[in-house]
Amino acid sequence: MTPENRSSAIAAAVLLAVFGFGAYFLPTIMIAVGNLSTVAAGVVAVVFVAAFFLVFWLRGRSQKRRDDRNDG
Repeated sequence: MTPENRSSAIAAAVLLAVFGFGAYFLPTIMIAVGNLSTVAAGVVAVVFVAAFFLVFWLRGRSQKRRDDRNDG
């Protein structure tokens, strides 16, 4: 494993751990927010899931841009 691959794997593991920790508490957060508004609780869930994919999409774009710079 190259140092670049290792740092990418560590970064992905940290992100997965952070989102896993968030997912563990998501039901409690949704119940608390749902006491105020059920729509807001749904928005919290959608934002959480969208943020998960957004972070990895942005990371992939960044890696692709870096790879394209190194190739050309």
